Amino acid sequence: MSAEDVRKGREQATNGDGDGNLPVGIDEWRDAAYNCFSSGHKFCREVCPVMQVTHDERHSPTAFHANVVAMEKGHLDIEDVAEDYVHCTMCGACELRCPNTLFTGDFYRFRQRTIGVVRAMRKLAVDRGIHQPNWKRWAERTDQWGNEPVLGWNIETSDAKVRDWAVGLDLPTGGETVIFADCEAAFKRPSIPRAVALLLQAGGIEFGLMSQQWCCGGPMFETGYHDIAHKMVEHNILDWRRNGTKRIICPDPHDYITIIEHYPELDENFDEFEVVLALDLIADLIRDGKVTLTNEIDSTVTYHDPCRLNKRLGKWQAPREILRAIPGLKFVDVDHVTQWSYCSGAGSNLFVEKPELTAKISRRRIDKVKELDGVDTLVSACPWSERPLTEQGEAQGLEVYDIFELVAEAAGFEV
Repeated sequence: MSAEDVRKGREQATNGDGDGNLPVGIDEWRDAAYNCFSSGHKFCREVCPVMQVTHDERHSPTAFHANVVAMEKGHLDIEDVAEDYVHCTMCGACELRCPNTLFTGDFYRFRQRTIGVVRAMRKLAVDRGIHQPNWKRWAERTDQWGNEPVLGWNIETSDAKVRDWAVGLDLPTGGETVIFADCEAAFKRPSIPRAVALLLQAGGIEFGLMSQQWCCGGPMFETGYHDIAHKMVEHNILDWRRNGTKRIICPDPHDYITIIEHYPELDENFDEFEVVLALDLIADLIRDGKVTLTNEIDSTVTYHDPCRLNKRLGKWQAPREILRAIPGLKFVDVDHVTQWSYCSGAGSNLFVEKPELTAKISRRRIDKVKELDGVDTLVSACPWSERPLTEQGEAQGLEVYDIFELVAEAAGFEV
């Protein structure tokens, strides 16, 4: 075989037998798809929370990349595979375990880009008029109300009610620093933002509320409804600018990661804002002695590393430092790398479209906790993870707390 034959063969393998074109929005992910090892090995499969319960090859990260290659070659179209892409929590475990990531020696700086591929394919499906019914309803309600329907399709979650968790705390509207309480916590588990606010006040942090807070837009970005997400972004940025806001404190890692990843893409002057993760801020306040934990908590706990914190942001030390600072608490740790294979199943709105699948994933997570001797409580740092974990924990006699609820209790607050 001549060198020219080899060259032509490589070009054919790269460009495919089809027209070599991909739809706009997918074409940028071509290299990521070809970079997938596609080896059939266990690297990405064994840590994928969806694959752990479905064992369906169509739901594997390898398949998500292979579909893009097949589309380029003209063998598939988005109509053939759109439903497959529902089966992803965007936890990021596959990206961390991919040999392409591991070979660099820096887990959190270079990664195989599976999440971006899934997000792009979901957007392409929506743009082509291919909808998952419950995701579509969720998007329509969010567009209608400005906030997500976390309490149910027929219970309006308005911008006025999103402030109800703060009743009695005497918080101003606007100011240089505001707290951004995500929809899930604000409506479903208001004790979380309330705990955060009390701790920030105790630490001497001055902050207020937005005039009219809308959804961060994260679920819309994740499920393909980018037009609605853009409305949320534009509204929130306008609210911050009108009120002179420069710093946004996010108790929920979902909001934090949405704001730092998507907002700068839509506003060239977004660097005027500082986005702060509440977990980091409260860890600093405890470390500096500005928040003191004096109430003993007689409990044996372990920690659930939320996917957005651990796998997506590489933040695993601060929550462990906080738990070890709580008097009376016995903390049974599980290594954060081990937890790459753990997930609550709630991410990327999987629980909205596939509630039975989320239940299976969260049940497996609770089963892991039950294997630990003496542990009676699971602590997380993400309100979205805590809904399914609480449901499964109650079924198995295990309490589930948010880390801020626990810290507030140790600081002497009732939330």
